[in-house]
Amino acid sequence: MSDSSPVRDALLRHALHAAVPETARRAAAIFLEDSIMVGLAGSATPERARLVAAAGHWSPAGPARLWGDGHPHSTATAALINAYQIHCQEFDCVHEPAVVHPMAVVGAALLAWAQARGPVRGRDLLDAICVAVDGATVLGMMARTPMRFFRPAMCGALGASLGLSRLAGLDETDARTALGLTYCQISGNMQSHVEGTPGLALQIGVNARAAVSSAELAMAGMSGPIDVLDGPFGYLELIEDNYDTAPLEILGKTWQIDEVSHKPFPTGRAAHATLDGLGRLLADGLAAEDIARIELYAPPLIRRLIDRPALPDMSASYARLCLPWLVSVQLARGAVGLEDFDAAALRDSTRWARVGDLVIRPDDNSDPNALVPQHLAVTTRDGRVHDVGLPQVLGSPARPLDEPARTAKAKACWRFAGVDDERGTRLLNEARKNSQSYDIEAIFSLLTPAATPARNH
Repeated sequence: MSDSSPVRDALLRHALHAAVPETARRAAAIFLEDSIMVGLAGSATPERARLVAAAGHWSPAGPARLWGDGHPHSTATAALINAYQIHCQEFDCVHEPAVVHPMAVVGAALLAWAQARGPVRGRDLLDAICVAVDGATVLGMMARTPMRFFRPAMCGALGASLGLSRLAGLDETDARTALGLTYCQISGNMQSHVEGTPGLALQIGVNARAAVSSAELAMAGMSGPIDVLDGPFGYLELIEDNYDTAPLEILGKTWQIDEVSHKPFPTGRAAHATLDGLGRLLADGLAAEDIARIELYAPPLIRRLIDRPALPDMSASYARLCLPWLVSVQLARGAVGLEDFDAAALRDSTRWARVGDLVIRPDDNSDPNALVPQHLAVTTRDGRVHDVGLPQVLGSPARPLDEPARTAKAKACWRFAGVDDERGTRLLNEARKNSQSYDIEAIFSLLTPAATPARNH
């Protein structure tokens, strides 16, 4: 055990003391908006209803509320369920270099804390999000080995702990304790990804709960381990195994919230390059029925994450990570949307008709954490080949979603959740206010309506 821990100390100093620029706050507001809307859509999934039913047995009503229906819960449980809602449809934003979904754990944990312990100034919330995203993504970028554990959940929890320490006004000693107690609780494995189960999103949720409960424990005076990032059994040594601390040098220079990517499709990000490239060809006039073969040349991570067989009884969680099926859906319908993953859609023969048309081949990229570049070769029935280079994917900082596209995504999300357009538009307008007029309470009133039925415990 050492009182000096270079990685931990650098992240804590940055989290507690960094001056956040207005550009980063604006980016934080944009991705918080996205996370809120995606989380609202997640409230309508059948698995979420099962999670809420279970939570009724182990969580008393409390000061924080669930997004969508407003059920009252403890801060930690609201963070868990809202984080689950953000990630359960694979529609939440992603930081590609870190391979981390930075806003799922962070957004749910910080908003639950703000609602339970508010009022919180919008500017302060956005600042806490910025330092939390920096912590989560800088840790993710240090990794030099393929994921064995579920990095989005674990790095998300550690980043959220840093953001909560700032939002709660913890001093460095208590913030260090909160980070250590978070490390005691983090979890997440790639088996849930391989099998494509709702357990993957649940891992996001339990890590949001871990960050919140650890901040509460630290404030109550609980002690915990302190050398939890670069200690002999700390996160980097135990979980990532091989790492490089060079990304620490960008703290305070490049704010990682500016490097986050939107997801235009409710699927694993690894599938987006193919859907983007194929969508461009279809938009340019190539007829789906004229396509004979689709070849994707991609880095190892892409093949690891989404090169899986389409199964007759696959779940929605599995289907979102099955590129052959997603391509077949796009060829059948011209797009992949939230409506493509209910039980009827998963049995629809038209969505299955082209699952054999895609072949994924290795490229010459050996980086185990690279999502791009990728290359698509589409051969038509008359022998012509259409090549599409994919150095960047739609939604990335190099090809960002414009405001109309973000609005269309938001509207699809609130309508999927059964929210009327008047309420959805008001929520969107509140989420798009600048940091000086950002009103967290107004967002909560629209996102978590107070009128809810009593729950049985």
